[in-house]
Amino acid sequence: MEHVNHILIVDDDREIRELVGNYLKKNGLATTAVTDGRQMRSFLDTHQVDMIILDLMMPGDDGLVLCRELRSGKHKATPILMLTARTDETDRILGLEMGADDYLTKPFSARELLARINAVIRRTRMLPPNLMVTESGRLLKFGPWRLDTTERHLLDEDETVVALSGAEYRLLRVFLEHSQRVLSRDQLLNLTQGRDSELFDRSIDLLVSRLRQRLKDEPRDSTYIKTVRSEGYVFSYPVEIFGS
Repeated sequence: MEHVNHILIVDDDREIRELVGNYLKKNGLATTAVTDGRQMRSFLDTHQVDMIILDLMMPGDDGLVLCRELRSGKHKATPILMLTARTDETDRILGLEMGADDYLTKPFSARELLARINAVIRRTRMLPPNLMVTESGRLLKFGPWRLDTTERHLLDEDETVVALSGAEYRLLRVFLEHSQRVLSRDQLLNLTQGRDSELFDRSIDLLVSRLRQRLKDEPRDSTYIKTVRSEGYVFSYPVEIFGS
């Protein structure tokens, strides 16, 4: 029997829940709609879903809080699409940093939402196995740094944990898995966030800048992440891989 993708909609706006739910059902998806974080947690305690649509602005725990919570628990691998009424780039970056795979600004067309959902699910399942969340972890070593893919954290030469946001972790892991290979912004967005770039989208550039700060990597004299003009970025340092 063919699998039907199940989408969980978390939004306090009844009209949005109904419109989105009805449209997705008409297009072959199973949906469940809840109004807040409490109902979301209750549903996820007993059900598995293929994607979560999460509204940013909600009373109580907002979308950022819930996204961060999801990414730190058993649903850390479930794709999340954030809905936001805000157009400020900073808010979109915050959502991506908390671990959202994509975002869509209200008002949006139902057709675009469906296209985003299908694209994120498809690309998530098409990621190479070594980029998926697995129980068998590995250590990726470069210079004095080590990335632990089981605990999902970065260690410096003194074994001190360097905190990474969800988006920073995914970006660093993609760089390490594709070291010494030039990756365009489109490819980086595809591999880390499951979407294509949009006009004037600077989210990858901002994430690269933040990751460089974590690695103490000066852009003008970079040891690790080098900018390739008109092409993208390359992680130029050799990477050693330990574990399965």
